[in-house]
Amino acid sequence: MRIAFYTLGCKVNQYETAVMTNQFANDGFDIVSFDDEADVYVINSCTVTESGDKKTRQLIRRIKRSDENAVIALTGCFPQAFPEEAKIISEVSVLQGSYNRSALLSNVKKFLQTRERVIDITPHEKDESFEPMKTSTFHEHTRAFVKIEDGCDRYCSYCIIPTARGPIRSKKLEDIKEELEALAQNGYKEIVLVGINLSSYGKETGYDVRLIDAIELACSIEGVKRVRLGSLEPELLSEDDLARMASLDKFCPQFHLSLQSGSDDTLKRMNRHYTADEYYDIVKNIRNKFDNPAITTDIMVGFAGEDEREFSESLEFAQKIAFAKAHIFSYSIREGTRAATMENQVDKHIKDIRSKKMIEVTIKTQQEFLDSQISKIQDVLFETKQSDNNYVGYTKNYTKVVAKSDKDISGSILKVLLTKREDEHCIGQLV
Repeated sequence: MRIAFYTLGCKVNQYETAVMTNQFANDGFDIVSFDDEADVYVINSCTVTESGDKKTRQLIRRIKRSDENAVIALTGCFPQAFPEEAKIISEVSVLQGSYNRSALLSNVKKFLQTRERVIDITPHEKDESFEPMKTSTFHEHTRAFVKIEDGCDRYCSYCIIPTARGPIRSKKLEDIKEELEALAQNGYKEIVLVGINLSSYGKETGYDVRLIDAIELACSIEGVKRVRLGSLEPELLSEDDLARMASLDKFCPQFHLSLQSGSDDTLKRMNRHYTADEYYDIVKNIRNKFDNPAITTDIMVGFAGEDEREFSESLEFAQKIAFAKAHIFSYSIREGTRAATMENQVDKHIKDIRSKKMIEVTIKTQQEFLDSQISKIQDVLFETKQSDNNYVGYTKNYTKVVAKSDKDISGSILKVLLTKREDEHCIGQLV
């Protein structure tokens, strides 16, 4: 039986797809590319925006056009957050939310046996525990994601994720250690710790354990050469935690601190839990404690009620922080959130103009950051080979580097002199 997987959304979804893929492979299914012919297609959905739901529906229609007999399993955040909408997609044979991912295998096998539609969407509960899941293999050859936290309690006014993902729950340190040791044994040199609200790791325990404990554990695993973090809520990074991170040789100083807006008035309506000045102080603290760190972010334009003054404040703040990289996106109404009913929604044309302006600013700061890396000698973990003996890799601060080599250097960490910037990466020379 041939099965293919398609993942939409965040690194947590990518990790969970890897776990589910291994479960099906261990049960005897043949894993094939999503573009190949398969008997079963699994779509692991994202519902952060309506465009994610739209893409899910497009994928389903595409599959059915190419093979009307294909079995489609839809799982993830979309059916969890909007079960009634998901149920009316008649082409889906197995429908399951983000709760109890390990049940997907049995649900698919049940449908294959009975040919009766399976719907398994269990609401999240206040005191639910972290779902046991682990993997010792990942689709990348050098880097592996490890989910250590799930759920969110921030309730940003624009976000449906607390509904889709439930309350905060954290993976036990002993389970993290076991998974990391298996990944290291299988040759993964870089570990990326991820979560829905990673900074809140351990919160449900009263912070008996915290994110820094998981980071220090990961850095202690023999064979793991680098430890990187997924997206972080900025206000939950304490000065003491940053100091402990800075003392770890394996820790990668790339901080993806979700900003959303540089205007305090916008941040307040978003129900973000920091001010622009507080965010700036956190970034300043990081740059004081780490050698050559990279600060990356997400910025939303056109949030409900954002006027020209607020947008200008956000634009100026992005320039002030000088992000190494930024993902810019326009606010879109998400049913089920408080922001969906707010007054003064911004016209799409204005959003497009503001998005273009913000992209221009953040591309400039990205180029300036890359220029600042030139003439530095950096350790680069090479991952893939391109044409003409060019290899692509990343520094500890996640600067993308392309360098030539006559021998295969995939999977190697080598010292590289960065010689020039080219588009969104640096050219390097092995030293």
